[in-house]
Amino acid sequence: MEHLANTISTSPDQLALAWKDIETTQPGTRIREAAKALDASEAQLLATTVGEHCIRLHGPWPDFLKRLPELGYIMSLTRNDACILEHKGHFDQVNAFGKGNHAMATVIGPIETRVFFSSWHVAFAVRQEKGERELISLQIFDRAGEAITKIYLQQESHVDAYHAIVRDFRDDDQRPEQSVPGVEEKTYTDSAEIDQDAFLSDWDSLRDTHDFFPMLRKHHVHRYQALELAAEKYTYRIVPEALEGILRQAAKTKLPIMIFAGNRGNLQIHQDRVRTIRMLDRGGQRWLNVLDPEFNMHLLMNLVATAWVVKKPTEDGMVTAIELFDAQRNLVAQFFGLRKPGTPQLQEWASLVAILPRI
Repeated sequence: MEHLANTISTSPDQLALAWKDIETTQPGTRIREAAKALDASEAQLLATTVGEHCIRLHGPWPDFLKRLPELGYIMSLTRNDACILEHKGHFDQVNAFGKGNHAMATVIGPIETRVFFSSWHVAFAVRQEKGERELISLQIFDRAGEAITKIYLQQESHVDAYHAIVRDFRDDDQRPEQSVPGVEEKTYTDSAEIDQDAFLSDWDSLRDTHDFFPMLRKHHVHRYQALELAAEKYTYRIVPEALEGILRQAAKTKLPIMIFAGNRGNLQIHQDRVRTIRMLDRGGQRWLNVLDPEFNMHLLMNLVATAWVVKKPTEDGMVTAIELFDAQRNLVAQFFGLRKPGTPQLQEWASLVAILPRI
């Protein structure tokens, strides 16, 4: 069954006026929050500026992604409702593979992502005024009009390459309105009907962390269900607030870690040390931040409902992660000790997680 994204019956002109009213009466409101307030989507709001501040782009998306290395040094932003990752660097190695709904890509290098093209619906080339600065970006959205990823040019970026990409992928349709047909919601087996013994037996047999998702798909199990089914064998809960201490200790000991966060169309990955950890309270919102020169994480702790320690057996030994979920049991972010295939996880990371008190 298809879940349709919220849409509004007003015209693009009326939507544009309503958005401007929010910007006037509530300065600083981000487009994502404005879209929610108007029962619209971010892509629909942005489309009202087509011909003024932005240009609609089309695929083929694998070809589009392969052109991004031409931009040089950029900032890549990927987010969900609770977590934002921002990296500055280059798109180095882009490898696209698969067809149709199975089309994917990996981006390896300073910018590291896993891309799922089946969720890419529309893109815009955007020029925005922010104070005395002009922000130039490429922004990709899914079928619900939610942002998948945004690529912001920096002072060192290759602007000519940006214009060439916009020219080559410019859509013939430049109307100031955007369709948001919605996304198909996946269905899962009820927990009471799952063969827990068979499921845990497959978990026992894992040999690579990449085998975890196929295992979930085989049993039609939601990720959060999986953690509940494996509780006290491979998983257990901790308090979400423990993450701040983990990050501060990792920064203090210069322990390299991995952070994964994203959405249905893009997963962005940090693989390095973290240095500057800050907890900021803004209007009742508690943001746990990593504020490093070329990497920022902004994690809205208010939306983190549960935190789990998750262990997976591999050919290289046990791999330990901390996984965060929101109240709707959506995965917010994952944290690991830095490791590469073929090498065991860092014992310092495993020891750091092991001392966290269980719920």
